[in-house]
Amino acid sequence: MDYGRGLNYNHLTQNENAEKLTNGHLIGRFGVGLKDALATLYRHNIQVKIVSKHGVITLKEVTKRGFEDIITLHAQIAPSPRPDMAGTDVTLVGCTQEDMKKAQSLFLHFAQPPVLESPQYGDVLDKQGHAGEIFINGMKVAQEENFLFSYNITSLTAQLKKALNRERTNVGRSAYTGRVKDILKQCITSTVINALVGDLNNYSYGTKHDELGWTDIALHASIKARELQPKAAFVTPTQVEQAPSLIDDMKRQGLQTIIVPDTIVEKIEDHNLGVKDGDALITAQHFVQEQTHNFTPTPISFDHLSAAEQQIHNQTNAILDLIGGKPTNVQSIQIVEHIYELDTLDADVLGLWYENAKILIKRSQLQSMEKYANTLLHECAHAISGQPDVNRDFELCLSKIIGTLATKLLNKMN
Repeated sequence: MDYGRGLNYNHLTQNENAEKLTNGHLIGRFGVGLKDALATLYRHNIQVKIVSKHGVITLKEVTKRGFEDIITLHAQIAPSPRPDMAGTDVTLVGCTQEDMKKAQSLFLHFAQPPVLESPQYGDVLDKQGHAGEIFINGMKVAQEENFLFSYNITSLTAQLKKALNRERTNVGRSAYTGRVKDILKQCITSTVINALVGDLNNYSYGTKHDELGWTDIALHASIKARELQPKAAFVTPTQVEQAPSLIDDMKRQGLQTIIVPDTIVEKIEDHNLGVKDGDALITAQHFVQEQTHNFTPTPISFDHLSAAEQQIHNQTNAILDLIGGKPTNVQSIQIVEHIYELDTLDADVLGLWYENAKILIKRSQLQSMEKYANTLLHECAHAISGQPDVNRDFELCLSKIIGTLATKLLNKMN
């Protein structure tokens, strides 16, 4: 029994209901759902009696006029015994308690899962059992085997309304995905965010739930993870596999690495472009940039070099003379023990051209004239071209230097 306006037999006619059209919280439009329900109950031998102030409705099979061999189901109308009653009283004869429990499970009012958070577009519900459930204004429309939460959508999109006009149960995921995303992206409570962040960590194990498979939700979880875990850092499976020492460096700095797909890291990098300093999410790339920016190599004075190293270093001007002297934009050439603080970055870097008119060369290159000259001229090519490695202008400059050296060497031999 309910206590509404009371069901009228006119509601069984095939006609749009103006009241439902103007109410954004009601589902349905033509009354087809009610007729389908009555026909289904009748087919399962459940007797139905509907009483309201407008009359009494029961069901009866009647032959179709003009087609005596066709039997159709009709509503049989009788005067109401209670013309002053409020609402509608529905009696189902032959319906078991088990049937009732199964029916009630389709409605949030009876299921009553704990509500974790209620943002603008609906509720995030604690999942009861192994599967998530999708409710729309309290009515279950779908079940998701691999969802992290259950949801009650209270603000419908046009796409969702259209889907509900076609189907009441088993609504396709594409119809409600957008609203579920909207709900999750508005969540701020620690209960929901901790669960999202925890599931984000399951990426590397292949056990994440489907919500974290949506890139925008994974990005939202990443942003919130940084708020909850200031030392959170996001790396890809490829980086873990191919740059283990870099990951070790990050962990030594106290960072807690979270392994996510390349697509998520790309989204994080895009996100970092639009945030203020200090608000960026930490990725391997961001970590390297920060470490590089914060480390200033200490020059080694000539007096602290060994005699053999000094002897090679004394040939600096002679080497530069081979290419016409020191480039005009190079003010100093410094010997350093390390160019970068991190071993992962420093291992393969022998020299570096700084745009502030400085060339750095690692002390290890003073082990031989060949190594020192090689690195010095390589960095001069960067200074002259103003371009990084694997760049056409840099390669052309390097080729020109090689040509100059070859010409001078041949002229000396002749």
